[in-house]
Amino acid sequence: MTVPLSRRAALAGAAALPFANAATPVLAGAHGGRAEAPIAHSFKLGGMPVTTLLDTSIAREGQKAMFGAAASDEEFAQISAENFISSDTLQFYFTPTLVDTGAELVLFDTGLGMGGIAKALAAAGVTPDQIDVVVITHMHPDHIGGLMTDGAPTFPNARYVTAAAEYNFWSKMEPGNRVGDLVASNVTPLAEKTTFIDDGGSVASGITAVASFGHTPGHMCYMLESGGRQLLLTADLANHYVYSFARPDWAFSFDADAEAASASRRKVLGMLAADRVPMIGYHMPFPAAGFVETRGEGFRYVPVSYQLMG
Repeated sequence: MTVPLSRRAALAGAAALPFANAATPVLAGAHGGRAEAPIAHSFKLGGMPVTTLLDTSIAREGQKAMFGAAASDEEFAQISAENFISSDTLQFYFTPTLVDTGAELVLFDTGLGMGGIAKALAAAGVTPDQIDVVVITHMHPDHIGGLMTDGAPTFPNARYVTAAAEYNFWSKMEPGNRVGDLVASNVTPLAEKTTFIDDGGSVASGITAVASFGHTPGHMCYMLESGGRQLLLTADLANHYVYSFARPDWAFSFDADAEAASASRRKVLGMLAADRVPMIGYHMPFPAAGFVETRGEGFRYVPVSYQLMG
């Protein structure tokens, strides 16, 4: 529980810190270097509480093959260097989002299924049985893996929402397809409790589906609106905070239709930049929220500052 401090109390506490340190020395050698990173972060969009939830974070190599296969080594290295990142390794983040409409708790995506979503929800003070609605932006394993736990629904009291085109595609896969098999085990058993929507469909009050096909056949973004403010949950529209923005036409190796995915990226990122609408991206660095601005022939991702995340 967080105890709110008055401005005066906060200032007094801050002023006392140097003296507290002087009275109780802390030795550098005692620092273990193992402080845990936050896994849940909440803020308000108008009157709508929003919490990003870090399911997990994984280091990967071979990012050029994933994000810049058609680029020269020199161009890929240059873009990496310009943005102060390595061109050899990267860190992937997996970030479901929890939205409180006032009437329902709505969870967008469920993580990889390794228990991270339950831990992040617990850090936000929520248990899985409190979730009223689970929205699946698309059906790649890192989004539907957490739907089931030991063969039973992780969110037993929830109804479910996903794109009709997405389910129709993956549910028809022959056995042996990795995604199709996971859909069969994790999504199909929930089909009777699932609403299948199309572009412009409503999930709940203030939450609307926005078609962004390409990464998968039925990939959806979701627009949140409250108190005259908007925020777009972009899911996997852009999978890296540098490459997907700087070069939106570069194919991402996991895009089902590279051309359609690129067109969706340009359209949606262009709208976000023009209208100055913030976004939450599933694979953006935690807490995964930011803005988009145009830069040259592409875009730049601008992580949020305290104004949005307070």
